[in-house]
Amino acid sequence: LLKLLFYNLFLKLYKLGVCIVAIFSNKAKLWISGRANIFKQIESWKSSISKSEKVIWIHCASLGEFEQGRPIIENIKNNFPHYKIVLTFFSPSGYEIRKNYSGVDAVFYLPLDSKNNANRFIEIIKPTFVIWVKYEYWYYYLTTLKNNNIPIFLISAVFRNTQPFFKFYGSFWKKMLYSFDTIFIQNEASQELLHSIGFKENVILAGDTRFDRVLEIATNTNTIPKEIVDFCENKTVILAGSTWLEDEEELIHYAKVNPQIKFIIAPHEIDNERILEIQKLFKNSVLFSELNKTNNHHQTLIINNIGLLAQLYKISTIAYIGGGFNSSGIHNILEAAVYGKPIIFGPIYQKFAEAVDLVDLKGAFSINNALQLEELINKLISDNDFYENASKVNQQYVISQKGATDIIISTLYEKRLLTKE
Repeated sequence: LLKLLFYNLFLKLYKLGVCIVAIFSNKAKLWISGRANIFKQIESWKSSISKSEKVIWIHCASLGEFEQGRPIIENIKNNFPHYKIVLTFFSPSGYEIRKNYSGVDAVFYLPLDSKNNANRFIEIIKPTFVIWVKYEYWYYYLTTLKNNNIPIFLISAVFRNTQPFFKFYGSFWKKMLYSFDTIFIQNEASQELLHSIGFKENVILAGDTRFDRVLEIATNTNTIPKEIVDFCENKTVILAGSTWLEDEEELIHYAKVNPQIKFIIAPHEIDNERILEIQKLFKNSVLFSELNKTNNHHQTLIINNIGLLAQLYKISTIAYIGGGFNSSGIHNILEAAVYGKPIIFGPIYQKFAEAVDLVDLKGAFSINNALQLEELINKLISDNDFYENASKVNQQYVISQKGATDIIISTLYEKRLLTKE
């Protein structure tokens, strides 16, 4: 009871904090405005479909989790089209980019967790079953689903022993965990952790659906804009994806002393402030929105839109992945690995199993400073065997890890939650 009181206090403080931050943060403003009249939106959608329609609810924290859930969504839509799919996001960075995603029937912000909100949301949606992607544990939503005997699945989950589930004070968190009908996990370490707290029968080692997603992207026929291909003009290209200022500061020295090398920078955030930061560092740069035949002589191309990055790795020589100088760690390296590109990132990557694996296999490399970065890029460019080994390692690794989507869909089918009729 005491822990529940603290949880409710946390929810109130969280909402208050967002309201305060919204004074100067557009993202926080969207978090609030997106939830205004949210239940009217949900009720309006639900009233537009037949009461006999079966609804699947899929929840993603943000954009990264959406990419993990996307292979599942599209498999269901293609093979079981009679189901309606409701997609929810907690974060504006997921919702605002995917609110018009045509692969589902409705997209909403998830109302902030509370007893009333959870009861009301679930009562309106009436899902046949629910899928949550990777993480986010909201007590009232999970326990309300459990109490209503609505199956809920956690997919592409990964656990670490630092999480509260595995601590002496973790009973409150374990209750949320036990709300899941089945947990599909990414790796054996997570499986062992769950077994250690008695969660055994309902754990399936499936792998990470992101591997299926990047393989799908790589085989897609999406064409890279011709102006970007012309910009690269068969030169060595370093593509820096999902970068922050700390990453760009590591790259700038190498760019200055190697004007013959082309740089493409796709920052994690593309608001005006971030774009200006990059332009100040990389003087000889052009924005993608302004790129044309007459100005493609610049050394650096700044990608100032969303959605291009994953396919651009295909035309790069070397991929630099941002986030490794932030406490949260690196961003998605698989989008580059699937094309067999050698990968470089900062020192904070240990939370990501694929990064640890590829560093061990010498397909990816972690650097601590600009000097190490310079030495590594020079070696990759000058030593063909070194380059080819990294390339081969990365591509084979991605291929070896595919199949999580099939395992999850097969399990749902076997449980008669997905049916052809």
